[in-house]
Amino acid sequence: MGYVGLPAAVTFAESGFPVTGFDVIKAKVDRLNSGDSYIEDVTSTRLQGVVDSGRFHATSNFSNLSDQDVIVIAVPTPLNKTRDPDLTAVKGATQSIAENLRPGQLIILESTTYPGTTEEVVKPILEQSGLRAGEDFFLAFSPERIDPSSKNWHFANVPKVVGGYTPDCLAVAQTFYSQVVEKVIPVSSTQVAEMCKIFENVFRVVNVALVNEMTLLCDRMNLNFWEVLDAASTKPYGFMKFTPGPGVGGHCIPIDPFYLTWKAREHDFNTRFIELAGEINLQMPHYVRELVIRALNSQGKSLNNASILLLGVAYKKDVGDVRESPAVKIVELLHHSKASLSYHDPFVPVFEEGHLTMNSVELTADTLASADCVVIVTDHSSFDIEFVVNHARMIVDTRNVTAGIAEQREKILVL
Repeated sequence: MGYVGLPAAVTFAESGFPVTGFDVIKAKVDRLNSGDSYIEDVTSTRLQGVVDSGRFHATSNFSNLSDQDVIVIAVPTPLNKTRDPDLTAVKGATQSIAENLRPGQLIILESTTYPGTTEEVVKPILEQSGLRAGEDFFLAFSPERIDPSSKNWHFANVPKVVGGYTPDCLAVAQTFYSQVVEKVIPVSSTQVAEMCKIFENVFRVVNVALVNEMTLLCDRMNLNFWEVLDAASTKPYGFMKFTPGPGVGGHCIPIDPFYLTWKAREHDFNTRFIELAGEINLQMPHYVRELVIRALNSQGKSLNNASILLLGVAYKKDVGDVRESPAVKIVELLHHSKASLSYHDPFVPVFEEGHLTMNSVELTADTLASADCVVIVTDHSSFDIEFVVNHARMIVDTRNVTAGIAEQREKILVL
């Protein structure tokens, strides 16, 4: 019941389906059953509506899986310490389903993963029940397409790609999603659907790496890349605008390419282009630290013992998700250099990095003025950038949110 599962569950419940949300964390279950949403894309008002109607309830009792006609797996698929796929949650969820599997059920994996996972990992576990995929139960893969905090795109109006283990599996899964999703895109196999999701995110990570590398080059050439980017974006064809930043974050973009490179090695293939993009993006937090050092040098100060205030630690604007956030590495680098750190993020009251735990501070004139350098890591809409510029001593702007401010440019360093 996270960023993928909860929006889907509420959407189906609002459409009239009785929906059960399964989660291993009891605190989440209790909040959901009280109508209290912890996901920005699902308001508590929407959640309370489907709870009060009796169409949605949450549970940690996985024996209730046998009562469901359709089971959607939407669990995390992180990387382990060696940056190999960690399918622990997928395997655990699938095992719970296998223990309660009955004929006629439709099982759909939505968690982003490498091509082959549905048939090579999920299917064998399910068939430990004695039932057979495509004969006794239906099996499909449909990649999640969630854009947290988006005002335009949500579960129902984003086209849904679906691949089935057999043609019948595809037909049943397609029918299921078409009840609430405006457009369902069938593909020939679960592997094609899995690769589709990976490719979507690889496309983004490669283009982000390109603009990040151009940013680093323009810094060496004493050019403002944001001006270059705005100029290039006026071309009405053959160009798609991607913006640089302090790094890539979230549950997909920094992780999915490594799932593909891992799988590619099984086929004696090296995804050099993708791996190079990953290397470039991983360097951006180090570049942010360099900009902080420059900002401090302009005041005759060193990073050691300097007071650094981070604005935003979430991986993108207007969400509280810190998974793979570039702020994590930035905090690690600055803390290792013995800087004194604090942060403000209206969506993240507590931030943990290693042995360091911080609470979000109030954003006041005194808080800004007392920091030797303010680093804008996340461009939350609620930030009053003019207020920040007026009261901060020095600013490192990694999102170009100060672009519209003409005065006091001498104390602003833009990524």
